[in-house]
Amino acid sequence: MVNAHSHAFQRDLRGAAERPAPAAHAADDFWSWREAMYRLAGTHDPESMHAAARRAYAEMVAAGYGAVGEFHYVHHRPDGTPYEDPNAMAKAVATAAEAEGLRVVLLPAAYHRAGFGRPAEPGQRRFCDPDPETFLARVDALRAWAADRPGVDVGLAAHSVRAVPAAWLAAIAAHADAHGLVRHVHAHEQPRELDECRAEHGCSPIALLGRTGFLGPRTGVVHAIHVDADDLALLAASGATAISCPTTEGSLGDGHFPALAHRDAGVRIAIGSDSQVRIDPFEEARELETLARRERRTRHALLAAHGDLWAELAAAGRAVLGLADGEVASIAIDADHPTLAGVADADLTLAVATCASAAAVCRTVRDAVA
Repeated sequence: MVNAHSHAFQRDLRGAAERPAPAAHAADDFWSWREAMYRLAGTHDPESMHAAARRAYAEMVAAGYGAVGEFHYVHHRPDGTPYEDPNAMAKAVATAAEAEGLRVVLLPAAYHRAGFGRPAEPGQRRFCDPDPETFLARVDALRAWAADRPGVDVGLAAHSVRAVPAAWLAAIAAHADAHGLVRHVHAHEQPRELDECRAEHGCSPIALLGRTGFLGPRTGVVHAIHVDADDLALLAASGATAISCPTTEGSLGDGHFPALAHRDAGVRIAIGSDSQVRIDPFEEARELETLARRERRTRHALLAAHGDLWAELAAAGRAVLGLADGEVASIAIDADHPTLAGVADADLTLAVATCASAAAVCRTVRDAVA
C-alpha cells in the first residue's frame, strides 16, 4: 500500500490530542485540535524531528506501507527564521525514511498566512515563507540534494487555500508543470474553509484550484469531504486524485468522505494516515469501504466496483505520488493469521480489504524496489 498523505511528527499527538479542549473554546473540533498540533510542532528541532519520523515510519513499514507522501510544513526555527541549512527539517524527515527502508516522496508545503486576509499566528511562524520565490528556491535546493538518493523524491504542496494567496497557488502550479512535479493540497476538509474561501474569492477551494491552474492529473486533493457536484466535476475533468484519510477524518470530526459520489464522478481515490492516530492501511481501506456502504445504505460500494480494492488504492497512491509500479516494495501476508484463517484463496482479495489488519503482515519484499 502507498500512504499518500502523512504528517509524520503528528504521531506524538496520540492520547494528548484526545484531551478535551479548554472551556474557552466554543467547540472541541478541528480548530481546537490545531492548538495541540501547534504546540507539538513548536517543540521540534531537526534531531527530534528525525526521531519522531523514524517512529512513524518504522510503524508504517511494519503495517504494510511501501511508500509515503510526506506533506512537510515544519520548515524553520520556532520564531520563523530559517536554519543555517533551510532544508534541515525536510532532510531530517527524508533520512528517517531512508533509515527505515521506506520510499518517501517529500512534499514541502507552502505556507504564508493564518487564513484569508490574516497574518500568521505565533504557532505558525515556523511554517511560513515571505514569498513564493523563496519557497520554490528552497524546494529546488531540496530536489538537488535528493537527486542522488534513490529512495527519496520531491514534489510540491500548498498547505491549503487558507494558508496561501491565489497568486501563490498559480506560482506553485506553474513550477510543478515546468519541472514535472506532483503537487498536493488540503482542501474541503471543513465547512468554515469553504465559507471563507467564497467570501474572499467568490468560489469554492476546488474551483479556486482550477482557476489558478493547480488542478491536474498529478494533483492530490487531500480530504475533499465537503464537495458538491460542481467540485466533483472539476476534479474529474482535471484528472486529480482525492486522498481520503478515514481514521484521521473520523478522529477530528471532519465529516464523511463521500466515496461513492467521487467514484460516480470518475475521481480516483487514494488513502493516507495523515495525523497517525492509527497507522494501519487495512483499517484505512476497511473504513473507506464501510463509510461508502453507509453513504447509500448499500453493500455494492468500492469493493464491488473494483474487486481488488487494495490494489486500486495502492495504484492510485503510486500515481498521485509520481511513482512507477516497480518503485514500491511489496508485502507478504500470513493467510493463517486469525483475521484471515479459513478464507478461501478466491476470497483473499476481498478479505484483505474488509477483515485483515496490519498484524497479518509478515514481511516486506524489498526486491521490488527499483
